[in-house]
Amino acid sequence: MSKPAVLVAEKLSPAGLALLEEDFEVRHVDGSDRSQLLPALADVDALVVRSATQVDAEVVAAADRLQVVARAGVGLDNVDVDAATKAGVLVVNAPTSNIISAAEQAINLMLASARNTAPAHHALVNGEWKRSKYTGVELYEKTVGVVGLGRIGALVAQRLQAFGTKVIAYDPFVQPARAAQLGVEMTTLDDLLQRSDFITIHLPKNKDTLGLIGDEAFEKVKPSVRVINAARGGILDEDALYRALKAGRVAGAGIDVFTTEPTTDSPLFEFENVVVAPHLGASTSEAQEKAGTQVARSVKLALSGEFVPDAVNVQGTGVAEEVKPGLPLTEKLGRVFTSLAGTLATRIDVEVHGEIAEHDVKVLELAALKGVFTDVVEDTVTFVNAPLLAKERGVEVNLITGEGSSDWRNLISVRGVLADGTRVSVSGTLTGPRQFEKLVEVNNYTMEIGLAEHMVFLSYEDRPGIVGRVGAVLGDTGVNIAGMQVIRDKEGGKALIALTVDTVVPDDILTSISETIEADITRQIDLED
Repeated sequence: MSKPAVLVAEKLSPAGLALLEEDFEVRHVDGSDRSQLLPALADVDALVVRSATQVDAEVVAAADRLQVVARAGVGLDNVDVDAATKAGVLVVNAPTSNIISAAEQAINLMLASARNTAPAHHALVNGEWKRSKYTGVELYEKTVGVVGLGRIGALVAQRLQAFGTKVIAYDPFVQPARAAQLGVEMTTLDDLLQRSDFITIHLPKNKDTLGLIGDEAFEKVKPSVRVINAARGGILDEDALYRALKAGRVAGAGIDVFTTEPTTDSPLFEFENVVVAPHLGASTSEAQEKAGTQVARSVKLALSGEFVPDAVNVQGTGVAEEVKPGLPLTEKLGRVFTSLAGTLATRIDVEVHGEIAEHDVKVLELAALKGVFTDVVEDTVTFVNAPLLAKERGVEVNLITGEGSSDWRNLISVRGVLADGTRVSVSGTLTGPRQFEKLVEVNNYTMEIGLAEHMVFLSYEDRPGIVGRVGAVLGDTGVNIAGMQVIRDKEGGKALIALTVDTVVPDDILTSISETIEADITRQIDLED
């Protein structure tokens, strides 16, 4: 029999190629050239790419035998995971290949900023010996604020201990016990900004973190602070950083990522006390080799029909047809749960009731956890690594099944307890021949509203006129309400407005609504892919 064929569409590490060549026929093509790529896919079993090859629905459709797409790197922006899943194609990546390199780059920028390495080098090679001008500072006994204590943030925190620093961190989704294991003090963002001598950013980029370190943050920092961003461009507001540097409110910065990339011209380049790099976080020979060997091993496992630890999607086999429609619903419930909670739960129960519970629904627990962590961590969250993320953060997870549901044919719930004892819950179901996704319960408020890309929840004291005020403000802003439900526990008691809207509500408008109705809780949830 001929060997399975693996098409390598971009440069792969020699070690990765060697692993593939042990068992497969390895072919090569320029993945950025569609005229070459599409014909080459006709009889291949696996496709290996990096970031330049666009794996869209057309590519998937052109590969009749394709079983697996492997991305030799962390992100999956160039892979249409939905199209692959619908075609029964497994998608894998190398989620941990660059974490050490990224952590070391943050430390590198921190040291370079502290000791003025870049301008001193530039002066010396231009014939200027300026020892006194480029006097720096030590890390020893300084307070370093780590914004985001995920995998990379934790590695940075561990390495900073060797410098004799005091490490504090802000991350609402990390349990204090986990931080204590790392020797890190958890605190609020405001406290971190006020106390830190160095601030290093390691958050995922999403609507909640975009521009998080901006003008308001820079009003709270010490003028001696140095800010490092080796995470994602846009979390640190570059224009705000420019203004802070110009005003002397920040002593220096180390920037590896930019809002727009590639960037070859930035106002930040005018400052000697800013060291910059062209997104080199993963650019080490070790990271590239790890990426190549990790995906090669995943391809081997996938083509031999074995369990694949780095799978991003669930294979078409092994999941009952009756359960599959519940996967996207459950994942969305997990995302709604996290947004409503605003922090990470210490315990999460995934409850499945009704006819669907007659099948193996373990995958729904994984889908719920995938949703819970999708907007929390920088790594790509998969059905495989989601339980590990929960374990690392000290979250107890339980799957509960039952035969019946009083109101619905099938009911899926995600319930949790927060560190302060607060309970959060969200439930959903699928209705009709098209399996329409509905939200039917939030924090014990019973409702029936379709899940949508943009949703807003407002909790307040029940009184007349509130609905009108909310509608008027949104109408004046040009935000169209697609659906609304108002639920209350009793007349004059606590009430909840659940809204679906056609577009994202601007933050300042949401704040205005919240203040106008004196809302206890205000949450906007964006469920766009």
